[in-house]
Amino acid sequence: MRSPLFKSVSSVFSLRPRIRGLLFFVVGVVALVTILAPLTSTSYDASTASTLVPNMYSNYRRIKEQAAVDYLDLRSLSLGASLKEFPLCGKERESYVPCYNVTGNLLAGLQEGDVLDRHCEFEREKERCVVRPPRDYKIPLRWPLGRDIIWSGNVKITKDQFLSSGTVTTRLMLLEENQITFHSEDGLIFDGVKDYAHQIAEMIGLGSDTEFAQAGVRTVLDIGCGFGSFGAHLVSLKLMPICIAEYEATGSQVQLALERGLPAMIGNFYSKQLPYPALSFDMVHCAQCGTTWDIKDAMLLLEVDRVLKPGGYFVLTSPTNKAQGNLPDTKKTSISTRVNELSKKICWSLTAQQDETYLWQKTADSDCYSSRSQASIPLCKDGDSVPYYHPLVPCISGTTSIKPEEFFEDSQIWRSALKNYWSLLTPLIFSDHPKRPGDEDPLPPFNMIRNVMDMNARFGNLNSALLDERKSAWVMNVVPVNARNTLPIILDRGFAAVLHDWCEPFPTYPRTYDMLHANELLTHLSSERCSLMDLFLEMDRILRPEGWVVLSDKLGVIEMARALAARVRWEARVIDLQDGSDQRLLVCQKPFLKK
Repeated sequence: MRSPLFKSVSSVFSLRPRIRGLLFFVVGVVALVTILAPLTSTSYDASTASTLVPNMYSNYRRIKEQAAVDYLDLRSLSLGASLKEFPLCGKERESYVPCYNVTGNLLAGLQEGDVLDRHCEFEREKERCVVRPPRDYKIPLRWPLGRDIIWSGNVKITKDQFLSSGTVTTRLMLLEENQITFHSEDGLIFDGVKDYAHQIAEMIGLGSDTEFAQAGVRTVLDIGCGFGSFGAHLVSLKLMPICIAEYEATGSQVQLALERGLPAMIGNFYSKQLPYPALSFDMVHCAQCGTTWDIKDAMLLLEVDRVLKPGGYFVLTSPTNKAQGNLPDTKKTSISTRVNELSKKICWSLTAQQDETYLWQKTADSDCYSSRSQASIPLCKDGDSVPYYHPLVPCISGTTSIKPEEFFEDSQIWRSALKNYWSLLTPLIFSDHPKRPGDEDPLPPFNMIRNVMDMNARFGNLNSALLDERKSAWVMNVVPVNARNTLPIILDRGFAAVLHDWCEPFPTYPRTYDMLHANELLTHLSSERCSLMDLFLEMDRILRPEGWVVLSDKLGVIEMARALAARVRWEARVIDLQDGSDQRLLVCQKPFLKK
């Protein structure tokens, strides 16, 4: 049976806003911002208060000024006035990633690896503007071809950075005219990715890398993933790798991987925890990833232990003869040797070694922790593992199992919703007389969708529906920090997921997602300190040209969202579900702003 939405796609809500409901909503938002701003600005840890007082004052003043500007704009909207489009940013913002200002971090007194960490607290207010693509930008190629060939004008990289990627082997990439070609997974493999994956499978005790999932390896955290060759192979095996690498202004591993359509995000854990809960991944992989594992009392290795599931694997590929550290030559040892010494203190066992690749397995036996000496690294307590960029903690996660509450929702509703979303992704929806595509029209989605960011993922059921419908797209499931923490449930289902505060920018490069989806996120954020205008600019930054946005929310919020969509130059159409509720869909497409 067809859903009500399927029967009524041609019925669209009037573009004229309903003033009364919106005005009440605006007043409520401004009141909440005014109340919450001072509370938020003083919620810093007391130990850092002395260094952050000037910045706290600046943030507080900025929030108040921002609330006033937002109020005036929204008041104009409620009175029926049209709002101006945001101006276009200059060339210097083409590859801009907020919260990763190395120069600003140095000026703030940060040192060593802290300089490359995420620091939104030092972010200076910039002009509100729409980030434009580079002059030579082109729409990415469809999968599977797009995994192996990308447009060189879409990424910021120099020719010298093609010589090596710092990963498992030397990456032979071809630069031909305006394209970068990576080795295909079909046929002859010159860079040994298939052989390497097969070697790891053998070390685990499997006959082939196609048996990873059967052995319980579904999610892999790939640290310093190079240009994504290993991750691309894991994707072909139906696994879910997440590449993380530190911010790089040019030649970014994360940007290259995302441009290939592979799961990746900026991530550095030199001083802060990664935004994942404890016991998240089945495997953590480091192939010459550049991490010095034995510094800071092995805190970096403890962070790997925190996110690694009981029985999970840590794979380290590193030259055995490479000395590490600034110790005298007589005391220098290889990376693998020092990691092996540390692993004995946290109940890891060296399971296998082949050539330069080492495999450790984290114990699933809780008795191992209780039988250790009192001098060993302690187990984490409740509250020690708060994963949203909190400082690293000197403890190990143990084997506490995840026992999610019942989360079974009506999967049929999500499958139906997904079919309707997919059918709406066509420019025909923006015409004066929208209709379903006919035989003469291109089938939706108009333009390909390789990846989706679900900005308020809850239990990951949109991700599940995509898999059920055999859509060749992966999902970055995002759980807002102040929402119910369902992140362990999503990760336990084998999906990519991360915790994020939508009052801040997302740690990715511009133009890296094909579709953004948010169910009731705007209503949730209306009670936060966030500026919805800044949120829409951030959404536009991470959405590629001709990408899609699907928002589902209450009527008043959707009306305001439609006006904000116009300010970032999106085509937008409000869809009335005609189910008796005040829920509406806002379907948008980002234009390709050519220079």
